[in-house]
Amino acid sequence: MKQSSYVCPRCGNSDPKYIGYRNGKPYCRKCIGFAGREAKQIARNPDIFLELDYTLSPIQQKVSKQVLDTYISHKDSLIKAVTGAGKTELVYATMEYALQHRQSVGFSIPRRDVVIDLFPRILSAFPNAKVTYVVGGHSKVLEGDIVLLTTHQLYRYHKYFDLLIVDEIDAFPYSGDAVLNRFLLDSVRGNKILLSATPSKSDIESIKSRGNIFEVTARYHRHPLPVPVFEKANISVIFSCLKYLRRFLKNKQPTLVFCPTITLSQQLFKYVNFIYPKGEIVNSEEVHREIRVARFKRKELEYLVTTSILERGITINNLQVIVCYANHPLFTSASLIQIAGRVGRKIRNPYGNVIFIGEYINDSITACIKEITNTNAKARMQNLL
Repeated sequence: MKQSSYVCPRCGNSDPKYIGYRNGKPYCRKCIGFAGREAKQIARNPDIFLELDYTLSPIQQKVSKQVLDTYISHKDSLIKAVTGAGKTELVYATMEYALQHRQSVGFSIPRRDVVIDLFPRILSAFPNAKVTYVVGGHSKVLEGDIVLLTTHQLYRYHKYFDLLIVDEIDAFPYSGDAVLNRFLLDSVRGNKILLSATPSKSDIESIKSRGNIFEVTARYHRHPLPVPVFEKANISVIFSCLKYLRRFLKNKQPTLVFCPTITLSQQLFKYVNFIYPKGEIVNSEEVHREIRVARFKRKELEYLVTTSILERGITINNLQVIVCYANHPLFTSASLIQIAGRVGRKIRNPYGNVIFIGEYINDSITACIKEITNTNAKARMQNLL
């Protein structure tokens, strides 16, 4: 077999750089690390019902029905919904329909922390369903009526899901990863629903030919998205950060302080924590990050200094956000939009502050502020605010 003619049947790789040979037979280096037990289909209970202790907003009800009708017609959906719109609630009716028709349901998210955070919410919404979650280090039980999992774990589910919901399709590490994209496509035997506040142009184009796109421009509580304010760091970023953090903590407002890199977050935390000791640092290298986030949610901590690892999937009442080194190239307009979207998510406190601190305004900051402002204007035109 010629080296250039081999195509990996698992991930579709044909690049000779990632093809090795063992005993004269080719193998793929791109997906060789994905090894483990694969899921088996199980007998399914159709007597599963959605139970919510709250009512969806009119716009949520409308989009929820449209998504369900699309699924019944065997088409895919893309839901472009602003942060805090209640995207998860928009797919509950479709999940219920699939479960009552003995169909397998998956809910995939790129990041482990968000999967774990979603697990109790799904359990609460479908209390008589068998719900399992599968992430690295937690993969003993693969089968369930509803399977929550990271996109990395999709390799275990070949042609398995009748309904696969994929949240945060634009997020790292799924976005742009050809292997994970292939695993996703191979795991679906029915249809999928894609969710994002900031889908890419390619995500939108991929759905247009085989499904429907639904847009939600307002949050469920019908208050506008917080528009970020930029402050030029005339003295230093740390000085400006401390000025705002002092104000927020004085008002007993929990605060997330974002930094673009682990190194910068560590440097900033050293100064901030010296003055305000009731805080912690969270990044991908911190093994206790889940414990620290839990403490923050319980109000045992006043603030967290974090990287973009917390730009999604966290909802805290009365939260304020400071983005330090906002002009750093690692902060894209999409990531800044997601970060800003952490604020004002609760109906008890639908407003809040988003402060971008940097040496200058760049294209990403400008695009973020413009997108949020335009989205609010569109929602007002639709009488949703």
